[in-house]
Amino acid sequence: MASPTRAPVLALKDVRLADGSKPLFDGVDLALEPRVRACLVGRNGAGKSTLLKILANQGVEPDSGERSAQPGAKIVYVSQEPDITGDTLLDYCTAGGAEDYEAHATLADFGLDYAKSTQGLSGGERRRAALARAFAEQPDVLLLDEPTNHLDIFAIQTLEEELAGSKCAALIVSHDRAFLNRVTQRTFWLEHRKVRRLDKGFHEFELWSEQVLAAEADEERRLNKQLEKENAWLARGVQGRRARNEGRRRALMELRGQKKDLQSDKRGSMTMAVESSGTSGKRVVEAKHVTKKFGDRVIVEDFSTRILRGDRVALVGPNGAGKTTLVRMLLGEIPIDAGDIKLGTNLEISYVDQNRMALSEKMTLWDFLTPGGGDSILVRGIPKHVAGYAKEFLFTEAQLRQPVTSLSGGERNRLLLARALASPTNLMVLDEPTNDLDMDTLDLLEELLADFEGTLILVSHDRDFIDRLATSTIAMNGHGRVLETPGGWTDLIDQAPDFFKGARGAAGDFATGTGSHKAIVTPAAPPAPKKTVKLSYKDQRRLEECEALVAASPKIIADFEARLADPGFYARDPKGFDKVMKDLDKARADLATAEEDWLALEEKRETMAG
Repeated sequence: MASPTRAPVLALKDVRLADGSKPLFDGVDLALEPRVRACLVGRNGAGKSTLLKILANQGVEPDSGERSAQPGAKIVYVSQEPDITGDTLLDYCTAGGAEDYEAHATLADFGLDYAKSTQGLSGGERRRAALARAFAEQPDVLLLDEPTNHLDIFAIQTLEEELAGSKCAALIVSHDRAFLNRVTQRTFWLEHRKVRRLDKGFHEFELWSEQVLAAEADEERRLNKQLEKENAWLARGVQGRRARNEGRRRALMELRGQKKDLQSDKRGSMTMAVESSGTSGKRVVEAKHVTKKFGDRVIVEDFSTRILRGDRVALVGPNGAGKTTLVRMLLGEIPIDAGDIKLGTNLEISYVDQNRMALSEKMTLWDFLTPGGGDSILVRGIPKHVAGYAKEFLFTEAQLRQPVTSLSGGERNRLLLARALASPTNLMVLDEPTNDLDMDTLDLLEELLADFEGTLILVSHDRDFIDRLATSTIAMNGHGRVLETPGGWTDLIDQAPDFFKGARGAAGDFATGTGSHKAIVTPAAPPAPKKTVKLSYKDQRRLEECEALVAASPKIIADFEARLADPGFYARDPKGFDKVMKDLDKARADLATAEEDWLALEEKRETMAG
């Protein structure tokens, strides 16, 4: 007998919310069952963070609709900008009720010293501390808003491992494709003020979303044809049939309203272009036997490389390993202790800094885009009005007079890219360019860089972005060793799987290259509970139910799919077709849940057996 569908631990039903006159959500439904790991995706400004705050009950109330949570469920929310308080990281991690030993363990997992002060933390340390606290509290639901921002690849891998080992349900907002591919089992898509649901992980999202958009385009074409027909009818006059045909006229007005909604919901498109300032010399940078130390800390030891015109070089390694320092050495901005670095000829360098140092708090967007004053900006040699150019990067004219402090992280990154891309360049240096950007903007940036005729030096922790762009990857282990391999991140790990073992970053030493951080201090373990030698009656019963469901589901799913394959089914019975669709979705979801529970229970039984 198949088990009943599990009740959601957290859900929204028909939620509506407006931001002033702008509707943000229009009937959003969303549900998380126990242990489901899902992502929430959508373009910047769609309201993903706001939706997380509603779910977390963090100061945002919907205009209408319901939020429900299981009684006693612990819901933990990690914001994009976590506020780290208390004297030490241990104080911070236990402030939400976590046990000391849990806080010790999770801080160690994320490479943090529990006795470290909360003052003066880097962005990556703040993020790791917030995640450590979240897992230490052992939540029933974990809500994560851009959790990989400011994390290095190894901390991201640690986060992946923590999520895989946790029993909580999770909803994650992130732009990191590689991360989402690894951890998610369900995808929620916030688009056109509603949430669509795919009962598959993010790896299936792109194909599915393309199919959805294609279906919507077909519907819009159908609507356009119907609107043309109705307009032609209206133009012929309805004088003698006014009363009789008033209903038809109202229907036409409704069609026009639908058309207006479709057009207003269309995504703003961002236009990026970059033009080489002219051909540089074939050799862009040549480094021979370069060494650099800060006191006893070795940043680079005996490193050589040759970067040629058109290369796309990625720099990877732990936070604090010296990636930005190496870039500035290669550009001649920081002196080296030994070796030789030569820059090529005719270089026009454009640099986008991960710390956004070019953005002054007192600046408006207009000031930043026109540093020389006036109302025009020179875009690759052609004067352009600043408002028109800003619009290409999705900024409104009203925003131009606002201070840059009013911008979100993604908007600040877009603003930096806007100015960097206005100037002709043949050597572009991007230091963490993907932070806070939505996936549509990432795709556009990737296309731009792929078509760029100049040379690119890219510092990034986004594995997917590196794999799509890099012609070679320079890896730094934080102890002075630097290795260059052809290809992207995946190629680096295939060619040198042990390179990062014992690597060192700002957080200290790492135990392995798989993402688990070496504990700086190992706390005393809590007393071991009495060992159970077999599954409880409840667990054994659930295991048997899962086995039966896993065995029966493929045929049930195949039968539903066969019925839906009938080309005349929908025409004969639209309601029946819709019911079979829903039954199919439920059968697939039940099977996924049963497989997950079966695996967890089998692992539990094997562990008990010793």
